[in-house]
Amino acid sequence: MAQAVNGEQARSGVRADQIYPTLTAAQIARIAAHGRRRRVAPGEVLVQAGERTARLFVVASGRIDVVRPSAAGEEVLVSFGPGMFTGEVTMLSGRRGLAQLQVGAVGEVIEVGRDDLLALIQTDGDLSEILMRAFILRRAELIARGVGDVVLLGSAHCQGTLRIREFLTRNGHPYTVLDLDRDAGVEELLERFHVSAADVPVVICRGDVVLRNPTNQQIADCLGFNDAIDQTTIRDLVIVGAGPSGLAAAVYGASEGLDVLVVESTAPGGQAGASSKIENYLGFPTGISGQDLADRAYTQAEKFGAQVIIAKGATRLACDRKPYAIEIGDGQRLPARAVIIATGAEYRRLPIENLPQFEGAGVYYAATFMEAQLCADEEVIIVGAGNSAGQAAVFLAQGAKRVHMLIRSEGLADTMSRYLISRIEDHPRIVRHVHAEIVSLEGNGHLERVGWRDKQSGRIETHGIRHVFAMTGAAPSTRWLGGCLALDAKGFIKTGPDLSPDDLAVARWPLARPPHLLEA
Repeated sequence: MAQAVNGEQARSGVRADQIYPTLTAAQIARIAAHGRRRRVAPGEVLVQAGERTARLFVVASGRIDVVRPSAAGEEVLVSFGPGMFTGEVTMLSGRRGLAQLQVGAVGEVIEVGRDDLLALIQTDGDLSEILMRAFILRRAELIARGVGDVVLLGSAHCQGTLRIREFLTRNGHPYTVLDLDRDAGVEELLERFHVSAADVPVVICRGDVVLRNPTNQQIADCLGFNDAIDQTTIRDLVIVGAGPSGLAAAVYGASEGLDVLVVESTAPGGQAGASSKIENYLGFPTGISGQDLADRAYTQAEKFGAQVIIAKGATRLACDRKPYAIEIGDGQRLPARAVIIATGAEYRRLPIENLPQFEGAGVYYAATFMEAQLCADEEVIIVGAGNSAGQAAVFLAQGAKRVHMLIRSEGLADTMSRYLISRIEDHPRIVRHVHAEIVSLEGNGHLERVGWRDKQSGRIETHGIRHVFAMTGAAPSTRWLGGCLALDAKGFIKTGPDLSPDDLAVARWPLARPPHLLEA
């Protein structure tokens, strides 16, 4: 039986036999048909830490240990006995593994390549459920225990630290964060890697690569997020954007046998992925967090063979010839027979001149557990009157001293779902300010004071509030489509019957029939 260090899965209420199941003889026989049997000897390393995850091992006899280096030597994270199997969600993506697989006792294993594993998961419903559940729960276990290959040195008051934490968290990558202001031993690490407090945030990647205030793409490159993806192959379908609609398209396309590639500039889930709880999404009567929804959709797309490029945004659509091509940030072109544009929208920013200096240092565009920790027992401001603002208000009110909602109009009825309005009205720590707008942000390094104006009276009041959540809507992310698709005055793509004869002439519409609904 497998035994995980510290028994975290037991405390989380997840059954150990779901994380580390033992297969039946019949199930092992079905897996063996997709792999090869071989003898293994004690001490043999099957997979190195940091190696691309390309093989799954089923233990026929003997034992496999999952180990990682520690200050005291090698730490055994978990051991797999007969009938058990290795792997977690990196088996689906082909990303680098986080630990070393080492033979603990003489025996025999069944080795299954990643492509064969994907074929098995897609064709054997019984094994698919067992394998997928175990992979997902194991990754959740690694994240909960911080078992990863990234150490982040930063500060709760640093813009870059919050950005990197969000990037790693939303991409489901385990990491350890050390706060320069609170955690012991940070100075020793700074000296060891020859960095100073002025360099933060600092990312120590894979134990020895030091990145000073890195971009998201630099982190993704260091961790090999996209290493397993062939970016030169002509795909049946390239989807730009990995929000709910983009991931849904990936699931449907890949499940029908299409070769699907998704391009995502930040992390799967889009704006929905930053929601603390979504209660009006079909199929989740008790609600679901945006992160959980994104994780499930992302894993489901990978299950059917779709691939997702992370931290590379589309900069141009080349549509003058077929196959089409999506140009991404580093100049690479991704050829495609068909393209789905699911880039969603970009957050609208407050019209305040010094806003950039406080973004990530007091001004936020998401209200997740991470941001909630930063403003626990403090007063916060939420700007906006839509469902995102309502969800944020209810969520933050659980730990904040008081939540101020600044609403430009006379109320919430025209812009927010009724169930959210009722919760806001009934919550003693949520205060609504109608006809109000922020006019000033003040602070030294971090937001310290906020001024807002009553639009009817003109009166301005200033409060010592350190946290503002901007939930004021969004504008379409379509600037990169100029010259290829017709856009309306607000930047939305014109499709189907909205395309005028002039639009079709400029676009050189090639068919005798007019475009279908949502076709352009």
